[in-house]
Amino acid sequence: MFKKMIVALDNSEVSKQVFEQALVLAKIAPASLMLVHVLSPEETGSPNIVMFPNFDYYSGLNSQSFELYQKQWEASKKEGLQMLQSFSAQANTAGISAEFTQNAGSPGRVICDIAQIWNADLIVMGSRGRSGLTELLLGSVSNYVLHHAPCSVHVVHLSVSTEVYENVSAVSIS
Repeated sequence: MFKKMIVALDNSEVSKQVFEQALVLAKIAPASLMLVHVLSPEETGSPNIVMFPNFDYYSGLNSQSFELYQKQWEASKKEGLQMLQSFSAQANTAGISAEFTQNAGSPGRVICDIAQIWNADLIVMGSRGRSGLTELLLGSVSNYVLHHAPCSVHVVHLSVSTEVYENVSAVSIS
């Protein structure tokens, strides 16, 4: 069965659910976890660099933008490591062996590469639900992993809270 599971995490809402499902699967198997966070400009909330190459009149503008970007990137790296440490501690407390890594690059490729190197049996990851034109233009990490992973992939979808249904019902009735 599954002995080694990759758990792909980011700073999205679905990551907590991804981790919780991976933890349940790891307890059942039993399996060890490799928690993976990929630093990428594609990630929601990642720093964006704003450069103005044609503005030579203001020589400090580009260097100020780059310094701001570097500070934001360092904060993003720190936030990612804190998330990984927290999830790793939760897994260890639950009796599941967990380690973590944070890498920079294209999320889909990095996840598949780590799965290959670590000889993973399963990748557990979330999906943002992109489809159609949005997926075509922005891509889909889960779609890439599904087609390129060296092992099985379990995709977790963000569950809709009952609050949303209650609000929809209230609007429909009124």
